[in-house]
Amino acid sequence: MNSLLNKMKKGLLRPISLFAFSCIVSIGTLLLYNIPFFNYVADNTRESEDGRIFLIASLAVIMLAVNFLMTYLVMFMTRMVGRVLLAILSLINATAVYFIITYSVMIDATTIENVFNTRYSEASGFFSWSLWLFLVACGVLPALYCLLQPVVFGKAKKLGIYCGSSLAIVVVIALANYNQTLWVSQHDTELGGLLQPWSYLVNTGRIISFSHDEQAEEIKLPDGQIADNEKAVVVLVIGESARKANFQLYGYKRNTNPLLSKQEGLKVYQATSCATYTTAGTKAILEPIDSNDLYELLPNYAFRMGVDVSWRTSNWGEPPIHIDEYLTDDELGILYPDENEAYDAILFKGLRERIESSQKNKVLIVLHTSTSHGPKYADKYPKEFEVYKPVARNVEEGEKNIGMLVNAYDNTIRYTDFLLDSLINTLRAMTDWNSAMIFVSDHGESLGENKMFMHGLPMRLAPKFQYEIPFLVWTSKNFRDYKRDLPAVLEQHYVFHSVLNLLSIHSPAYNKDYDIFNR
Repeated sequence: MNSLLNKMKKGLLRPISLFAFSCIVSIGTLLLYNIPFFNYVADNTRESEDGRIFLIASLAVIMLAVNFLMTYLVMFMTRMVGRVLLAILSLINATAVYFIITYSVMIDATTIENVFNTRYSEASGFFSWSLWLFLVACGVLPALYCLLQPVVFGKAKKLGIYCGSSLAIVVVIALANYNQTLWVSQHDTELGGLLQPWSYLVNTGRIISFSHDEQAEEIKLPDGQIADNEKAVVVLVIGESARKANFQLYGYKRNTNPLLSKQEGLKVYQATSCATYTTAGTKAILEPIDSNDLYELLPNYAFRMGVDVSWRTSNWGEPPIHIDEYLTDDELGILYPDENEAYDAILFKGLRERIESSQKNKVLIVLHTSTSHGPKYADKYPKEFEVYKPVARNVEEGEKNIGMLVNAYDNTIRYTDFLLDSLINTLRAMTDWNSAMIFVSDHGESLGENKMFMHGLPMRLAPKFQYEIPFLVWTSKNFRDYKRDLPAVLEQHYVFHSVLNLLSIHSPAYNKDYDIFNR
């Protein structure tokens, strides 16, 4: 075998410079593994013909430059190890592209997690002659080339020149396409899932990071205790991308809260989020203080103190939740097959039965919704809630008609209004329980103001629409008295301390200055 390989190297492969080798690998990566990526760009951009060609050419140049840079660096710095890495990437690239083409998959974090959790008996069901032939042609042969091609590495001076030039090309091309930033952000999941080898490299890193976060040791809060035996339930609803500006309750011109506006005892507070993206916004709602550290979160702390805690979610991005009952929309769909799990009503299904069947006197339910999450607002509510028409099917379509985008978004608020109203009515009917509902959004949303869309800008640059949020509270009669001397604008951290009060948890972690109720 070794003699055969040596003959191949001598007879078929002549030494080439590392520059030429890196160019060949970069071009091969683009042509062999990224055609689905460019097909997606061509099919989904709304640019003119010239604009489409310029965008595709720009992305191709950036891809070539980045792949060249990484190949050159890896080979120069690690030599044989670099060859092995490139060979492995060739095999994985070919496998990924085969499944993208054959099964129309996207290589996202969920796909990678499924790969890690798949047994051989399950994976073997995908084996076929077409798979093996594809892997040989697009994986094994390029891998052999990476392993066998003789390379003249040259001096370190060339490393600096070539790497610097590659970075400069990337920066110049990116700046020339600055106007495509919104389009890229709207399609980042699809683009990232089709871009090889970065799709699985980045998402593998994300899965490792998620796993680390899930195992992260929280800073434990001091022990507390439940002070009474009265039956009390708190339902905390975490809104997604719900901005204050489009709630009728806050003075919006449209009747987006026809039901909540008639709810007796509903308190409406001015509030701001601590961030403009889900992970940080949700963390702020659940933590006792504003901190970059990971303190014990509200559901975890309440659970440890003896509260019956349930988390229901159709969303993602929350910090680690350590409780016994954590249910996704898919799992709830199995429990309640008569409810459409595509909409957030699934989170509210069966709540009364769940609460009344509890073996404990203190219950905390957290509902992490996704109702107003873009870019496809029109997919977030049942059609009977499409009051405002016509609607944009996504943000990209809405760029050309802001009114249609706002229509779709406002329909999500109408749906939220219905869900919260139904929840309050359910709690009001449970006369044996003291009950409370708190609705607070993780962050706001831009809907075309100053040509900005969705969310995620740094707080120092974000418009108010991305951080001014609804904060709604309802309690059953004689449950708690509201403070009258609250600040004009509340923070998300008020949730933690207010819930401790409602659940009668006496704790050194409690701060009365961040409680909307009197003790």
